[in-house]
Amino acid sequence: MKRLSLLAAAAVLTLAVPALAESPFWPVQAKGAVASELRGAWKSRGYGWIVEFGPDGGKLFQTAGGACYADPRREPDPDRIMAVWRAEGQGAITLAGDPASARYLFDRLPSLPAVCASTAPWTPDRTTAFVADTFAEVYPRSAERGLDWSARKAAAQAKLSPQATDAQLWAALSDMLAGVDDPHVELHGVVGGDQRDLEPGVSPTLARVYAADPEGGEKAWLQAYREGILTRVLAGKGRQAANNRIFWGRADDIGYLNIVTMGAFARNAAPDDPRPLDAVLDEALSAFAGAKAVVVDVSNNRGGYDTISRVIAARFTDQPRQAYSKVAVGAKAASQAVTVEPANGPRFTGPVYLVTSDITVSAGETFGLMMKALPNVKHVGGVTRGAYSDQLLKPLPNGWAFALPAELYKAPDGGDQEGRGLAPDTPMVIFPSQDLSGGHAKAIEDLMVEIRRSVR
Repeated sequence: MKRLSLLAAAAVLTLAVPALAESPFWPVQAKGAVASELRGAWKSRGYGWIVEFGPDGGKLFQTAGGACYADPRREPDPDRIMAVWRAEGQGAITLAGDPASARYLFDRLPSLPAVCASTAPWTPDRTTAFVADTFAEVYPRSAERGLDWSARKAAAQAKLSPQATDAQLWAALSDMLAGVDDPHVELHGVVGGDQRDLEPGVSPTLARVYAADPEGGEKAWLQAYREGILTRVLAGKGRQAANNRIFWGRADDIGYLNIVTMGAFARNAAPDDPRPLDAVLDEALSAFAGAKAVVVDVSNNRGGYDTISRVIAARFTDQPRQAYSKVAVGAKAASQAVTVEPANGPRFTGPVYLVTSDITVSAGETFGLMMKALPNVKHVGGVTRGAYSDQLLKPLPNGWAFALPAELYKAPDGGDQEGRGLAPDTPMVIFPSQDLSGGHAKAIEDLMVEIRRSVR
């Protein structure tokens, strides 16, 4: 559930729990019927979910601040969390989309809370309270970021009456989220027939790009970025592949791999399907055999799926390496530790240079954590955005929706990562403000000169 807004690669993913405690997962619905042990209501640790299982399936509810409502989306499992399950002791279960994906811990409730079936109208002040309470309960490191959700909630509600218009509600919610610099925070709705979208977390580099071309946005800049890679860095011998998400080639004795999203590698495949990616990586890593070094460039990576990040990182390790761990905000639960396993296909375990910038975000950053766990990788470039968590989508009863992060990511040394970007070993300006169009290609060319000088 990362951003593209996207959401498997079991061979390269291990969610580490004590080996002796690992037990198998079972289908939530076997032969169409829900497992009898699951029937009833369960509340998640973190995330703000309640699930009620009946004989024929599960129903998702959203909860925060004592409020609750049925998820309005049409899909029976819109967040892909109810495919498999495992008992975790008395009155607790783990749910997941598959055994290799993120796992969610739930505790049994005596019954579905009565408030979840309430028909009380969702007035603007109630909607505002739900959004604020969700942020207060699950947004990472609110206190450290100086975000007082109780005060923000009171200020927003003071602007609203139960009869407030959609325009007034949108203004109140927008003001409540003002100053939250986070690319995983979003608000979407329709006001007076017009789509409204609030996405406050724009990186400084992209803000400069938009300011330089308000009408065209990123279009001309992205074209220059592409041409710089293919014509300058790779001297006309590069390849653009995987639904235009990957550039790769050799610059003489140095391999170059650029990934712009962690997913959506084929139009006729699911966005988190690794098979189109594997075919490209097989070809590229075979071509990199014998190279002095490989540059892995995620300086313009917009995120995607952690499972995809692991598929790529697995091509650069010779043994299992723990990359990071994560836990839901507010959850009394053990962290899930993520380990990258060596891929079965072609790999490169020589010197690798990872390139990042302030654009690098989400699954691009978890990829950075994976790569930094490898001893053959040196990190160069700029500090990343600091937004690692899966993006938690919350549809609202009025047809609007908001999103936020809800997890804490920790490096192997235990340091908190959420809200803090990955700092490079060697700082390097990748997108200089004085040369937004050509600066990236020059930075990569300069890096390759330094690699040839230093790697023997």
